[in-house]
Amino acid sequence: MSGTARYNRQILLPEIGDAGQDKLLKSKVLVIGAGGLGAAILPYLAAAGVGEIGIVDDDRIEISNLQRQVIYKTDAIGKLKAKEAKAMISELNPLVKVKAICEKLSGRNAISLFEKYDIIVDATDSIAIKYLINDACVATEKPMVYGSIFRFQGQVSVFNYQNGPTYRCLYPDENSNVANCEDAGVLGVSVGIIGMLQANEVLKMIM
Repeated sequence: MSGTARYNRQILLPEIGDAGQDKLLKSKVLVIGAGGLGAAILPYLAAAGVGEIGIVDDDRIEISNLQRQVIYKTDAIGKLKAKEAKAMISELNPLVKVKAICEKLSGRNAISLFEKYDIIVDATDSIAIKYLINDACVATEKPMVYGSIFRFQGQVSVFNYQNGPTYRCLYPDENSNVANCEDAGVLGVSVGIIGMLQANEVLKMIM
């Protein structure tokens, strides 16, 4: 298997082994958002050997992002997050196929994007986009790995997996009054912890 030495420490785990690593290599994961959550999720998925990763984000890096979006450097300010995240992954693990999708997720592109991947990861801070991700996951029968942050608190869950509940089962009605990180503030470490828990759920699902 290509890259066996790279993944040796996790292949040694009896719960993973060569079979689990093979599953990772064949998996395709789409991450919506390359901000704070994405900055924690993406490197761990790439380092574990997820075969193909898509990154959807149309934002550019701002100086206020660097407190929690730790995959970006100061000289990347003004550049597109998806492209910079792709470059980081390629340096970390050149065996991973990465696609930077520098556009906003919308009702026009969600279905066609989701159909190309096995697992969809919500790494956004927009309530409206979370509902869009949920609905597109239901339509395409894809599992959704959800994450959310509010100041020092966070939530992680898996929706639409093996006939399980959807995001709308937990939150039937959209609450547009929920504050995002820009308005409420957030501790960078809290974002990183939630993102890594999301990455863990993705890996569990694959293997």
